[in-house]
Amino acid sequence: MARGLAWLPLLAVFCWLAWAGWNEYQKVEAYRRWAEPFDHAKYDIYAVLGQKGSELTWGKPTRSQPIDLQTFSLRQVRSIVLRVNHQVVDFNQFPDSGQTITLEFELESQRVVIPFTDVTLAAQWGKHLQQDWQQLQAIG
Repeated sequence: MARGLAWLPLLAVFCWLAWAGWNEYQKVEAYRRWAEPFDHAKYDIYAVLGQKGSELTWGKPTRSQPIDLQTFSLRQVRSIVLRVNHQVVDFNQFPDSGQTITLEFELESQRVVIPFTDVTLAAQWGKHLQQDWQQLQAIG
């Protein structure tokens, strides 16, 4: 009986891990369906982001579909900034990791802050979007 009770915490941990894996799989599948119409898309535990032409849409991933979706145009953007640990960093020279990683867009009337879990991914997205934004600026 005592040995059976000793295994009970291990069984609880296994069940929790199985549930967490299933939950994350459901989020990734919902993201996959959501991301199909976009030219570029990213998923992480903090946010989903999709780009279709000059339009960016982002929100929070859930098991059924992303929620709190917001859309804005790169044409509205005044600046794009990468912040790591609340400090502005260059898209080409950035630290390997950080506690808080955000890509920030200064619009005419608001600031949009999109969280990331990986600095390299945030920098790649920032470079890509900055190039697209500069091309739109050049066109007029």
